[in-house]
Amino acid sequence: MHSPHPWPSSQTPFPRGHCIMAEEVMAVPMRSGQLLSLHGSISLGLRLLRPVGFKFVCLVSSTSLEKERASLLFMKALVSRGSVDAVSQQMASHPQYMESFLRTQHYILHMDGPLPLPYRHYIAIMAAARHHCNYLVYLHSTQFLRVGGDPLWLQGLEAAPPRLRLLDHINKVLAHQPWLTACSHIQTLLKSGEQCWSLAELVQAVVILAHCHSLCSFVFGCDTDSDFAPLSKSPNGTPPTFCPFDAANGNANVPQSHGMKLEKSLHITHTDALSPPLLSTSLFLDMEEEEEMIFFADPSRFITDPDFCYQEFARREEDHFQVFRAQDYSWEDHGFSLVNRLYSDIGHLLDDRFRSVTTLPSSSCPDLKRAIWNYIHCVLGIRYDDYDYGEVNQLLERDLKLYIKAVACFPDATKTPVCPLSWALLKPSERIHVNLLIMEARLQAELLYALRAITQYMIA
Repeated sequence: MHSPHPWPSSQTPFPRGHCIMAEEVMAVPMRSGQLLSLHGSISLGLRLLRPVGFKFVCLVSSTSLEKERASLLFMKALVSRGSVDAVSQQMASHPQYMESFLRTQHYILHMDGPLPLPYRHYIAIMAAARHHCNYLVYLHSTQFLRVGGDPLWLQGLEAAPPRLRLLDHINKVLAHQPWLTACSHIQTLLKSGEQCWSLAELVQAVVILAHCHSLCSFVFGCDTDSDFAPLSKSPNGTPPTFCPFDAANGNANVPQSHGMKLEKSLHITHTDALSPPLLSTSLFLDMEEEEEMIFFADPSRFITDPDFCYQEFARREEDHFQVFRAQDYSWEDHGFSLVNRLYSDIGHLLDDRFRSVTTLPSSSCPDLKRAIWNYIHCVLGIRYDDYDYGEVNQLLERDLKLYIKAVACFPDATKTPVCPLSWALLKPSERIHVNLLIMEARLQAELLYALRAITQYMIA
């Protein structure tokens, strides 16, 4: 049952201990019992050899449940994609949250839904481009081609279908000034003649936009974008539309994309290790053809009005934009039920993300986590009547507040984030935790503004 509040009580149990050590040891059966041992540090740029066979057992040097969970997630990523992406590597110190994040991301990008797969990745490109996030623009450009997207669309927003171009305004507003999101924006999208969106399509699009905007904050906060280089690709990569959670969610739909052809170098057989839907296909995008098709897409090609950016909510002179009071429209009482009704199951997945990030083990007190969360909502115009905002100044050092605000509101201006002095006392996993809180608080704020506008449209 959906519980009413994401914040844990002092009685709430949670797993202890850090998850990823410097070295991981994994054994992968390949052929006739032959073993391949993988030794490698979990760090940016890691590329481990991929097994030829798919029936595997993951062995770790520690008996920690959290270590086993993280290692299993990495092994599944290696099997399905041939690599562990940089974002997952950053989240590895919190596998409890990472599992929830990956499940949600996979659901909105690859599972059943009203939007075609190429549309989903193009919307993600549009969202990442608002913050000039090279890492995510490249990642989704690659995925866009792999699921059958038209390469011509990557020439820029003007080359995309009119329906996608209609999303440009709400993309811009949600990314930089979400409090401007209005019922009129929803009406424009739903009443645009032949190019109109259905309500279900719009809700999925809004979820993708908010997900990618907030992920930009995490990418820049962890300085992943500055270290960006195109991901190396496995020559025997399985179709990217399949992910560790296909097995759990039962997705058996495989798009016939441009340049897809029969796999020649890898013979796949069914085993008990992974579900048949994951292994039943032998189609994959030829990597050499993909390299010829894809070019590094300049994020500026996918945006309009580049000067539109974040403005101080508290210093605005317009009187008609009032503070968003959480008591009038909250995730628990309003947003959750609406999004779950219009986009089946996504409410539960998002709620699990919000709950996971607030219950992660940390040396910080719950009050500090809540102060970070409520401060982010405050700078985005959302206020809680039952919260004493004096706690924000008591619990958050000024340099930490400046960092949080920068990463949450204008992450592309923090390509080399100025880390707060107080961070010197924090473990790397705790710094990642702060960036996860920033990402999730921003995600919920954008969703609240968009879902409130949709609610207003529905009852108008």
